[in-house]
Amino acid sequence: MKVIFVCLGNICRSPMAEAMFKKMVAEAGLADQITIDLAGTSNIAKGSPADSRTKAILDKYHIKDDGMIARQLRDRDYYDTDYIIAMDQMKVRDAKDMALAGLENKVHRIFEATPGKENRYIVDPWITHRFQDTYDSLSEALPNWLAKLKKEIK
Repeated sequence: MKVIFVCLGNICRSPMAEAMFKKMVAEAGLADQITIDLAGTSNIAKGSPADSRTKAILDKYHIKDDGMIARQLRDRDYYDTDYIIAMDQMKVRDAKDMALAGLENKVHRIFEATPGKENRYIVDPWITHRFQDTYDSLSEALPNWLAKLKKEIK
């Protein structure tokens, strides 16, 4: 099973989500069954590392960021990925617009697996400067994605 976390530039929200989810998946003993990647809907930051403020939050919680480099979502991502999980409404729309015909259904909202909060999203901390809020929101959403994937793997 493969999951890609998507935000705009691939330097703030998606790197944080990817690093946090990798840790959760490893702790659940599922690293050999769930592959995690990240991408941006834009190439605005292509080739850049994660934002230093994202890294600071990950460091605060002792989560490795594995030295990710920003990239844009590609056509082939839609073929070899089960879930493309977008951080906000605009990214959901952008990722669906970028999808090849018939593959739009692979794009999902970050809180889609969280009962009662399916339509919630995560605001870009590049704009708000609220990186701790991003971490807190991901801490709420990601366990539900892990539970969903566990059920599908069995």
